Amino acid sequence: MTVRRASRIPGLQRDDLVRGEAFIDGAWVGAESRISVENPADGLVVGDVPDLGAGEATQAVTAAQDAMPGWQTLTGKARGQVLRRWSELMLAHAEDLARIMTAEQGKPLAEARGEVAYAAAFLEWFAEEARRVNGDILTPHASDKRLTVLRRPVGVVAAITPWNFPLAMITRKAGPALAVGCTMVVKPSELTPLSALALARLGQEAGVPPGVFNVITGQAAPIGDVLTGDPRIRKFTFTGSTAVGKMLAARCMATVKRVSLELGGNAPFIVFDDADIEAAVDGAIASKFRNTGQTCVCANRFFVQAGIHDRFAAALAARVGGLRLGPGLIGAFDQGPLIDARAVAKVRAHIADAVGAGARILTGGQSATVGPLFFQPTVLVDVRPDALVNREETFGPLAAITRFETEAEAIRMANDTSTGLAAYVFTQDMSRGVRLSETLECGMVGLNAGLISTEVAPFGGVKESGMGREGSRYGLEDYLDLKLVCANVA
Repeated sequence: MTVRRASRIPGLQRDDLVRGEAFIDGAWVGAESRISVENPADGLVVGDVPDLGAGEATQAVTAAQDAMPGWQTLTGKARGQVLRRWSELMLAHAEDLARIMTAEQGKPLAEARGEVAYAAAFLEWFAEEARRVNGDILTPHASDKRLTVLRRPVGVVAAITPWNFPLAMITRKAGPALAVGCTMVVKPSELTPLSALALARLGQEAGVPPGVFNVITGQAAPIGDVLTGDPRIRKFTFTGSTAVGKMLAARCMATVKRVSLELGGNAPFIVFDDADIEAAVDGAIASKFRNTGQTCVCANRFFVQAGIHDRFAAALAARVGGLRLGPGLIGAFDQGPLIDARAVAKVRAHIADAVGAGARILTGGQSATVGPLFFQPTVLVDVRPDALVNREETFGPLAAITRFETEAEAIRMANDTSTGLAAYVFTQDMSRGVRLSETLECGMVGLNAGLISTEVAPFGGVKESGMGREGSRYGLEDYLDLKLVCANVA
């Protein structure tokens, strides 16, 4: 079948990075049934990809299974060299990757460039870690025994990745998986498949062997049934909503797969009276309004101590009111569109609920005139602790501020949630910072910092925010099995 390529993204140096086919066993695979990919900034179609199903998903699993013996027997150094070339190619084509991402996802071009660098960093990091997958020699329990613990690749990995970070959420999984010797089948969001296919094209150029990294496009249900049900898949990794993650994990238990989940959050952002207001506002802008508020570690609940409340709220509203909205491909903007109409409706519902219970709008609160999926960045004050915005993840450009009096009250409100991904604390009292860091029920804490994600540190949550960690040396463990060798040397 002739390879189809989309060419409706302006300014690309390499049109061939926009693929119109899925990638299975080193080949580009098409179908008559297609899924259109739309730019949320203007609703225009920027490409289309095949709408594949269970049959093609099974083919991808077979390809990954067949490729694994050859891939895992390479030295860690050899696998790392491939990953490093892949990272270098991403950086060499960073502008094209960023434009593809902005076209299908909507984030400002500057943010998309930042994500490309972030995504490439995972491949670079795990390229270096590939040669450090070490085992252990244990003190034996008897004089005629020798005990060795090996770390072996878990097997074929299936990954379902989200639309909000369409490159980084793949490389954060593919980096460690491929580094230790696993092979992979990736199902990207049907909203943002073009980034994943561009990544596969560069992986092919970097020397990733056929079958080692496969990308299958299509609707979630039929592909997901294969990825959670096929017994040849030994590890399943998912980034997305808590509700969907629970369902997929339950299906994986039928074949007792290893599962890692990076799910929803409801991050508290706590500002104490002694905080540096300027630093706290900078942190709030970085955490809350990055990617138009569509991040799982996004600050969702703002708790500000009474003595600083009014000054912080006013300073934040002034900064938020100056954020520029517009289509990322045609100007230097700070905020792009939300991903779809449901996302806009959720922001509206959270604002209406809070205002209906007495909250006040300091800035924003309405749809923007730029386009139907653009919403004004919004700051609310006098928000009740039991407001909908404090109970649910908004996933949009809404900062809702609740006043508190004491440290104990802030901790109680912050921990009053079923999720526990990230939390942010701003205080100049380091003793308090240590206490909060240890007491908050979450997987990550930003202490006087609004950006916490990096390839060198573990990323993940507790409670219903998921299980397992990604990034850093800890990120290797989810892709490795321990094997004991007990040798009789008598």
